[in-house]
Amino acid sequence: MSNPAPKLATLDVIGVGNAIVDVLAKADDEFLKTHEIPKGGMILIDDRQATSIYSAMAAGVEISGGSAANSIACVASLGGNGGFVGKVADDPLGEIFRHDLRAMGVEFDTTPLKDGPETGRCLVNVTPDAQRSMATFLGAAALVSPDDIDADQVKRAAITFFEGYLFEQPVAREAFITACNIANAAGKKSALTISDAGVVDRQGNILYSFIGDHVDIVLANEDEAKALFKEQTIEEIIPKAREMCALTAVTLSEKGSVLIPRDGDPVKIEAISPTTLEDTTGAGDAYAAGLLFGLARGFDLAKSGALGALAASEVISHFGARPAQSLKGLAQQSSLL
Repeated sequence: MSNPAPKLATLDVIGVGNAIVDVLAKADDEFLKTHEIPKGGMILIDDRQATSIYSAMAAGVEISGGSAANSIACVASLGGNGGFVGKVADDPLGEIFRHDLRAMGVEFDTTPLKDGPETGRCLVNVTPDAQRSMATFLGAAALVSPDDIDADQVKRAAITFFEGYLFEQPVAREAFITACNIANAAGKKSALTISDAGVVDRQGNILYSFIGDHVDIVLANEDEAKALFKEQTIEEIIPKAREMCALTAVTLSEKGSVLIPRDGDPVKIEAISPTTLEDTTGAGDAYAAGLLFGLARGFDLAKSGALGALAASEVISHFGARPAQSLKGLAQQSSLL
């Protein structure tokens, strides 16, 4: 087993999410139709479907993924101190996932699952327009429980960041609440990424109650924000966002993003165009990392959002959801750090 990173006195952000190994390959729209994978979306599959789709996919690459874990990898690339809570099995894929995070200096000490399903994997098919369409076998990843929450780790983190995909698992939802209560008692912040508009549709009032009771920062793309606030324009979303939580971040693809604080004017963040648009996998995860890292370091909204835009631009310029070059170096070149 890979060696744990040394524990740090303080952490910028810890993520609680699905520990998933991504399998990325190029595909066409016909492949998506054949396997009933919604373009640009995500479906959950069982082990039988995972085997069938994987065997039909083009040659690709296998890399550690998962939305919140990708964000924490980006926090580390920015020079931040990150931690992760997620469940892998005691199997080869689980060890790959653990090694990848620890090699970046991320604090990841969740006890692996000894008996039960295998480590989760996400089959990511990328079409020529750079859209990623995902079929996910959660496996062990769905079994994060309150026992996996390290109170000391949460207390050391400025922000604890939760993945909407994992919110749908009842035992994991209890883990979220446990962590939020610890963070709140310690005077720290909790953040949630919606992950997919379907999460709003499926979870409804349970999700609204969780956000209202526990969450300081909500992150959503445009479709997710429309589903969450039941409005069609940013102008209509703004007053509802202010009512819901202290800060809402809505990403708008090439139109940038808008940060909506409860008090004060919304802050518009310009997108940063990549040199080449290769693969949108992980764009929202990278944006979340830059934004939350900035907020954890006490930066203002404009600078924090700019770090998010920078991180997202780097990630979509190549295949895969984690940075290929130092985000800290890019941020320094742009005078953001």
